[in-house]
Amino acid sequence: MKNLIVNADDLGWTEGVNRGIVEAHRKGLVTSTSLLANGRAFAGALGISRGNPALGIGVHLNLSDGPPSAPAKEVKGLLGKSGELEDAADSLLMKIAGRSLRVEEVEREWDAQVQKVRDVEIQPSHLDGHKHVHMLPGLFEVALRVAKKHKIRAIRVANEESTLRAALASGAGQQKGTVLKQGVQARGLKLLARDARKMAERAGISTTDYFCGIAQTGVLTRDGLQKLLEILPEGTTELMCHPGYADEELSKTRTRLQESREAELRILTDEGIRKVVATRGIRLISYKLAAGEG
Repeated sequence: MKNLIVNADDLGWTEGVNRGIVEAHRKGLVTSTSLLANGRAFAGALGISRGNPALGIGVHLNLSDGPPSAPAKEVKGLLGKSGELEDAADSLLMKIAGRSLRVEEVEREWDAQVQKVRDVEIQPSHLDGHKHVHMLPGLFEVALRVAKKHKIRAIRVANEESTLRAALASGAGQQKGTVLKQGVQARGLKLLARDARKMAERAGISTTDYFCGIAQTGVLTRDGLQKLLEILPEGTTELMCHPGYADEELSKTRTRLQESREAELRILTDEGIRKVVATRGIRLISYKLAAGEG
């Protein structure tokens, strides 16, 4: 059987992002989303959770944006001069290489992020990482410990399958330079993730069989998505996406994903794309279903 999880990252970032994600769920392919516990629109995400019971909601583990969820004095090594989480992936890698990143602070912060979500009566379906931070050396183990503590039964392994990446990159409208650059990132993450599925299995945490969407972040095309659906393998695949509306609040953030969110929303709700899913016998599921939770 061909199962597809279409996971929209960044729920809770802004109200425009929230609105786009729920529209992509109600009218399109999105089955699952991951919530930023310290996002500006966290409160609005709660209404989405309560009003859309079929939408699986995970936690988007974050070390790069927004205020900490743990007490600042307990995670001060993770904070910039603003008193907020500010580290990009490259600076985190430098800290890891220099052994200056305090793993206990990462675990304290991620535990607080998950607990904040649970405190509003959402039991997370899975964990993944904002900017794939959970795949950095030594941090996947932290994410697994947090998952075990909170009885979360699934985790994303950001190991992009090359044949699926090639399918998404096919057809008209491709931004080849961006795809190439992000393809290099995808290959780097693949190296970091080579043992991740085995680690998750040993911990009793589920993963999907396949994952894709890194190289196409912000540049997804309709042709590419149709090709992906046409060659989707047997088993369970996760497609990561970033639908939303580019509101004024989003323009004030550091994310480069602005108008591209609206383009993705149009693709994910396209009637022809939904017909391809139906005719190919693809079962759209959430992480909740993938982990056997009903």
